Amino acid sequence: MTLSTAATLSPSAPRRAVARSRAAAGVGARIRSIDALRGLVILLMLVDHAREFFFIHAQVLDPMDVSATTPGLFFTRLSAHLCAPVFVALTGLAAWLYADKTAAGGNRARAASGFLLKRGLFLVALELTVVSFAWTFSLTPQTIYLQVIWVIGLSMIALAGLAHLPRAALIAVGLAIVLGHNLLDAISVQPGQPGHAIWAILHDRGFIDLSGLGLGVEQARTSYPLLPWIGVIALGYGVGPWFAGAQAARLKRLAATGLSALALFAVLRAINLYGDPTPWAVQATPLQTAMSVLNLTKYPPSADFILLTLGGGALLLAGLERASDRLVGLLAVFGAAPLFFYLIHLYGLHMLQLAALAVFGANQGDGFAVPGVGWLWALAAVVALPCWFACRWFGRIKRTSGQPWMKYL
Repeated sequence: MTLSTAATLSPSAPRRAVARSRAAAGVGARIRSIDALRGLVILLMLVDHAREFFFIHAQVLDPMDVSATTPGLFFTRLSAHLCAPVFVALTGLAAWLYADKTAAGGNRARAASGFLLKRGLFLVALELTVVSFAWTFSLTPQTIYLQVIWVIGLSMIALAGLAHLPRAALIAVGLAIVLGHNLLDAISVQPGQPGHAIWAILHDRGFIDLSGLGLGVEQARTSYPLLPWIGVIALGYGVGPWFAGAQAARLKRLAATGLSALALFAVLRAINLYGDPTPWAVQATPLQTAMSVLNLTKYPPSADFILLTLGGGALLLAGLERASDRLVGLLAVFGAAPLFFYLIHLYGLHMLQLAALAVFGANQGDGFAVPGVGWLWALAAVVALPCWFACRWFGRIKRTSGQPWMKYL
């Protein structure tokens, strides 16, 4: 009998009995591995954002474009592709774990919905204010970029409704969206046409005119179209019950899921007819051909993109459950305070860019840039160290705080 079943049969059981059952099942250790995976992917995100601030001279329209980038820049960007899909899926998983813990035998969907709705709205507001300012250091930027925090917030709001579906239906909806949304690629709604703003938010990355609203902002850029991410967060929530049972069974499911996703990715990419709007082609060298195969569409994330990243993410999570306590513990410090890390690393990188300009002056246009891709990884490592201590400090405060609002951070 699983813990959730026991709680349902004994709704009046004391909370401490539920906690003892969870400890016996090893739930705490599993959450630590989830935090470790989250920590790993946000460190890769740190490298990618270092590229945004300190590799100005090598910025191209798409760092994955085989014809316009170097292998070092290509694979650095490729590693960052793990970040958003894994993080959004883990957000869904964390919502299930939170609801399972909070409901304690009650209505899990209701507990999840309330939390998801409030935190989703909070994240949307955060993207439009604190996060936007971190990128621009302007209170009235010409363009507001609706990025990952925005789409996580909207995905959580969507999951607040989907969580009421039966689990099988929820997973079916998630799979249908993830694997089927590329069928909508041919639909295009041009600026000025009815529904343009809605379609730009849902599926077709673009600009939304805000000049007539009197906000002091000319336009918004939907960098992360929403629809595919709803499928990803739904799948993350759907696998939640795996983490209330035996570890051995969970590891088998994670491995099977990861390998199946990668196998389906390989089949779709080999066929080269569906799964990504950018078909691959044989290039001048085997390395460039491999790069072409891996040049996948992220905005919005194609079916192939999600299969590759979530397949790899599932295998990484299974591996981290078997990894050394030291490695898991180091990574989990970042993953236990992800929103805090997100904010401090953005402000830190931006202020570091301004400090470099003040000390060394501009060496690439109006900015200061490092000379090579290896410098980006070194810079990220330097920034990560103080962030680790800051996250450890904040994590302790969050764990010991009795303030209800702290759970939203």
